[in-house]
Amino acid sequence: MANERIIIFDTTLRDGEQSPGASMNVEEKLRIAKQLEKLRVDVIEAGFPIASQGDFDGVRAVAGVIRECSVAGLARARKEDIDRAWESLQGAANPRIHTFIATSPIHMQHKLRMQPDEVIEAAVAAVRHACSYTANVEWSAEDAGRADMAFLCRIVEAVINAGATTVNIPDTVGYTLPHEYGARIRSLVERVPNIHRAIISVHCHNDLGLAVANSLSAVLGGARQIECTINGLGERAGNASLEEVVMALRTRRDLLPFEVGIETTEIMRSSRLVSTITGFPVQPNKAIVGANAFAHESGIHQDGVLKNASTYEIMTPASVGLATNQLVLGKHSGRHAFRDRLHSLGYDLTDEQLTLAFQRFKGLADKKQELYDEDIEALVEDEVVRIADHFRLARLHVTSGTRDTPVAVVALEIGGETRHGSSWGDGSVEAVFKAIGQAVPMAQASVLSLYQVQAVTGGMDAQAEVTVRLTLDGMRVNGQGTDYDVIIASAKAYLNALNKLATKRGEIRRGV
Repeated sequence: MANERIIIFDTTLRDGEQSPGASMNVEEKLRIAKQLEKLRVDVIEAGFPIASQGDFDGVRAVAGVIRECSVAGLARARKEDIDRAWESLQGAANPRIHTFIATSPIHMQHKLRMQPDEVIEAAVAAVRHACSYTANVEWSAEDAGRADMAFLCRIVEAVINAGATTVNIPDTVGYTLPHEYGARIRSLVERVPNIHRAIISVHCHNDLGLAVANSLSAVLGGARQIECTINGLGERAGNASLEEVVMALRTRRDLLPFEVGIETTEIMRSSRLVSTITGFPVQPNKAIVGANAFAHESGIHQDGVLKNASTYEIMTPASVGLATNQLVLGKHSGRHAFRDRLHSLGYDLTDEQLTLAFQRFKGLADKKQELYDEDIEALVEDEVVRIADHFRLARLHVTSGTRDTPVAVVALEIGGETRHGSSWGDGSVEAVFKAIGQAVPMAQASVLSLYQVQAVTGGMDAQAEVTVRLTLDGMRVNGQGTDYDVIIASAKAYLNALNKLATKRGEIRRGV
């Protein structure tokens, strides 16, 4: 068991995207996939190709550029699903078809309306069809945590005989406890005669807060692949958190003597990128990547850390990519230093993008004397690498006071034209959004379901990062905006969401 390799299968782009409001466009999926490649995950599950044209395009785009990781596409146990998955994976260096079918009595009876023998027959047929395209086939027993153990052993043996090289035993609804989940994996190892021909994988959901614990228990039971997501993103309460799984394996080598290929110094960067793109903030007390993960408030703790960091820190901030001294640049910093810092943060900008970023940086530095990594990242994300702005904020003026009704006047650049809008509101943000709606009719038809503000860094001079969520005609998007002024950041976030909606609707053209 010592020094055996644990395969890290990242499903942020598939299961993570199924979080309500976490939908990503193709460009955003590509950015995350490239970062996952830098993180050195073993497998990237890029999407569910038959689910939509957008999912298909996303998988195909990721498969076309990623070369250091296997790229997987999900498929139900249906021929058309598998065919569509393989079509999307054509450009991959190491494509994997991941097919699944439900295995618990409640799922087979109420969802599939199939008998156990019919489920086995369908699973075997799906695996055989997938194997006609590639030898890299993974099969999943949906809701395996509640499946009958004897039946689970039968179907796992059958799909391995059919050619599956990875068998996934997911706790789809987050129901099991660590000791019983680990025992379930051990039982498969002991009872399935051909289990040595496949890698056992685990995919745990966090409904009871046990996804990471269950995953680690499964590894001790014999699993050698863990399916997880950045920041624990995923349906309902989320999935096993990649950063927690990996750092637990790295930190507790005494009890978990396994190897992983992850470049842990890319963890923080990966977390921030996923948070920015999805609009899902990381809670301050989140393990590994939360703002307070390496903060020490107690005097006793501070004294201990100053004397020896290991008294209260079981891992170093640097090991996950968090610089101990994050103060990087100021208004006197030059273009060369700025470019070097961007490169160290993982950005490879074109000359045109670098010029734009440096201009924005100088403007921010005049307002904020001390700039941190987070400030630089927020600036680049908001001003440089985001979706091309069809609707762009040209001017904004807001008046408000304790006895005055807030009023906003906006000027927007739209397809080469300037449009104006003005409105009042119960608050300044509402006034701004209503004024934008006068210039962009689509905004009036959309529904605002989330408005969220957080500070990029601490202090009175912190930039505000605003996230909004808009829904229109069944489409849901997140928009982000960052600025020294929270009202301007709000306007940017609202317009960013409108740009995404317009792109999805195919309305990015003059006059819309």
